[in-house]
Order: sequence, then C-alpha cells, then structure tokens
Amino acid sequence: MTKKFDDLYAATAHIRDNCLCLHAQRAARALARRFDEALRPHGITSGQFSILNVLNRPSPHAMGPVAKFLAMDRSTLTANLKPLERDGLVSVAVDPEDRRGRKLALTAKGRKTLRAAMKVWQSEHAALEKEMGVDPEPVRAGLRAIA
Repeated sequence: MTKKFDDLYAATAHIRDNCLCLHAQRAARALARRFDEALRPHGITSGQFSILNVLNRPSPHAMGPVAKFLAMDRSTLTANLKPLERDGLVSVAVDPEDRRGRKLALTAKGRKTLRAAMKVWQSEHAALEKEMGVDPEPVRAGLRAIA
C-alpha cells in the first residue's frame, strides 16, 4: 500500500467514526424503518405520521409553512400528500385568498387515523428512549439546533 492510500483510508475511517451527517443519516433510516413497521397496521408510514401531525390544527395550513417545518421542498411535500389525499386522510383545497396556493387539512378519517397511530407512537417512542440508555433531551436539543 502506498502512503497516499493509507492517509485516505485513515481519513475514511475517521469520517466513518465521527461524521455527524453520516451518523444522522444512518439513525434516521433506522428510526424510519422502526416507526414504519410500528405504524404499518394503521396504513401510514413514519413520514406520513409526521405530515398528519403538522396538519393537526384547527384551521387549514398553507403548503409553504408545512414544507418549511418538515424541511422539504414544496414538490416533495406535494408528492407525499398524494397518497394521504387518495386515502382520504388529508384534503388539499385551493386557497380562496390566493388561487395559486393550496390549503391542507386533516379530514375526519385523518384525525381518526392520527389518534390511533399516536398510541403506537407513544409506546414505540417510550421503548426507544429506554433503549437509548441516555437522557434523550440533549439529543433532541442538538437535532433541533441543527434543523
């Protein structure tokens, strides 16, 4: 092996062990798989659960603020809303004040699904926090700071 390769390998090992982005991506995928499996009986994914939670408000939301909160671009949010709308969980309506915009709201079926899924989330989340073996609040605070 050449010295250059050794340095590159050492750098790769350092990144593997220390890169916050890599560890966040791996953790996000593992968490999504875990919660997707737990929420499957309710017909939604972890991403859809997040969208339903953001829309759980007394009045409809404009797409822009929803996309921003979820750290998605509007086209990604639109694609993620389609199955929720198709399944009758979310309504997407023309904004009466700006016909170019859309207003998003949970339907009665969406609220019913969210209520049932929240029970699953509560038990799964409690189990996850216990498995972590550390106080999860500093983890949450760090993730919020990054977001």
